[in-house]
Amino acid sequence: MKGYMGKVLRVDLSTGGIWDEPLDESLARAFVGGSGLAARILYDMVDGETDPLGPDNPLILMTGPLVGTPMPSAGRLAVCALSPLTSIWGESNTGGFIGPELRFASYDGVIITGRAERPVWLSIVEGRAALHEAGDLWGLDAYETQERIRERLGEPKARVACIGPAGEHLVKMAAVMNDHGRAAGRTGMGAVMGAKNLKAIAARGSAQVPLADPEGFKAVVREITADLDEDMVALSIRLAGTAGYVDMALMYGDLPIRYYQRGEWEGASNLSGVLMVEQFQNRNTACYRCPIACGRETRAPRYGLEKVDGPEYETLGALGALTMVGDLEAVIYAGHLCNRYGLDTISTGVTLALACELFERGILTKAATGGLEIRYGDAAVLHHLIEMTARREGFGDLLAEGSAALAARFGVPELAVTVNRLEVPMHDPRAFVGLGATYALSPRGACHLQGDMYGVDTGQGPPVELGVVPGDRFESSEEKGRIAARQQAWRNLYNAMILCHFQNPGVERVLAALNAATGWGLETHDLMTLGKRIVTLKRLLNIRRGLTRADDRLPDLLLQPLSDGGTEGRVPEMGPLLAGAYAEYGWDPETGTPPGEV
Repeated sequence: MKGYMGKVLRVDLSTGGIWDEPLDESLARAFVGGSGLAARILYDMVDGETDPLGPDNPLILMTGPLVGTPMPSAGRLAVCALSPLTSIWGESNTGGFIGPELRFASYDGVIITGRAERPVWLSIVEGRAALHEAGDLWGLDAYETQERIRERLGEPKARVACIGPAGEHLVKMAAVMNDHGRAAGRTGMGAVMGAKNLKAIAARGSAQVPLADPEGFKAVVREITADLDEDMVALSIRLAGTAGYVDMALMYGDLPIRYYQRGEWEGASNLSGVLMVEQFQNRNTACYRCPIACGRETRAPRYGLEKVDGPEYETLGALGALTMVGDLEAVIYAGHLCNRYGLDTISTGVTLALACELFERGILTKAATGGLEIRYGDAAVLHHLIEMTARREGFGDLLAEGSAALAARFGVPELAVTVNRLEVPMHDPRAFVGLGATYALSPRGACHLQGDMYGVDTGQGPPVELGVVPGDRFESSEEKGRIAARQQAWRNLYNAMILCHFQNPGVERVLAALNAATGWGLETHDLMTLGKRIVTLKRLLNIRRGLTRADDRLPDLLLQPLSDGGTEGRVPEMGPLLAGAYAEYGWDPETGTPPGEV
């Protein structure tokens, strides 16, 4: 197989068994890699009754055919399982260097089942894997864990994916952390690791990814790299990180404020990426072979920190604007706490903002919070709640279950801003209504990286050759629903190859790179076929888990127009958007069910 290492590592933690399995070439050809191939593998291993926190739920780490190659911004890893937060398909995606290093260690992926009797960690070095005792690592934060494991392995350049206290305590929004503050954040994959008593996975190797056409691959990489200086989106991200989008998001009404209920707020300007560069940034950081370098090393001297990872746009929105904390340094520190403890900043921020809203409305009182007043804008209390959540201490035990559970616990499920129990990220579908279809049909619950319609309708490199055409951001039509479905399929293919979403070299170059890596000889239309197949597979898996047409919806708060800001009182009209998306995928318009089986 070209473009693949040709094998996956199997680990049964219940027995301690470790063995290699050949990668199924037919499945790789049909589902590519990353979350696509992981979903196909998981499909045969779970059913409607599998407990996401049980030993039978496989944890799958999967790379793709472009990972670890010279392709720019292809240094990613998919971390997948049934989600303990949503109970349906769960996937997360992380950058850094752990994905390429897994391939250099000779594997395309790792499939982990069972549960160890005591805490363990897994090493994968030059094609050899072993389990090690981790009892004395249990309780350490994500930064300490990564450092300790590199020391024990005697490999200072080893890459480590691990959990912090949040994963150990089975917090349902727990992340898997790697490369300092990089995170596979969404859907609670850290809790799956914690339930398996698996503290960390370390990889190191020197193997090379075999390419079908090395010279052709080099040529397309040269073209992509040469044109980067003309890519204004990439250049802006290089200058101010994703935080640079804050000001534009405010203009469009895309930045959620005060738990998705306001369109404007003066304090949001204090969260600007430009301000962060001027006052708190130390340097840019980059993932494997990435010329964009969107990462940021910052500082928070008020909290005694001279080196902090991040924050990026989603963290600034979730832990800043959503909770009305306009103090940039306080938000930087909140993001740092999430990294230390291993928490998804999006789900954490949304859940904290919900707590603020419940307290504001008198639904939540000090009797339930252990005496804490949870107010919008109170950074110190929010910092404390992050720590309580990570350890499930006091009221933090309720927060650790996520927004949907918190709202239901206090009798107001309609106040949960979630789709299929996953918290809505920091892009408002009232600002770009195509996101309504994206969120409602996202296989993992509300997710902007399953189809970034805000990027499409602002002309940020959409694949127009595949029918993804920019248009009116307020247009709730069947055609807009079709476009959203195509973009969703395209991004699912991205998450299978795996490519960073900030790298948009165009359809022809992506196709050329994939063909040069694999030798498949694909044509342009085959890319959309692959993407739709992956989305449909995840849909079938979710239907097995109990998902129905009634679940394809937005939360109530996002269907209420705002009187201020950039959304002009608009809301998505979900009927035509969903009708168009179903038609594009070929799913039954009444039931939302795909025809046939896998």
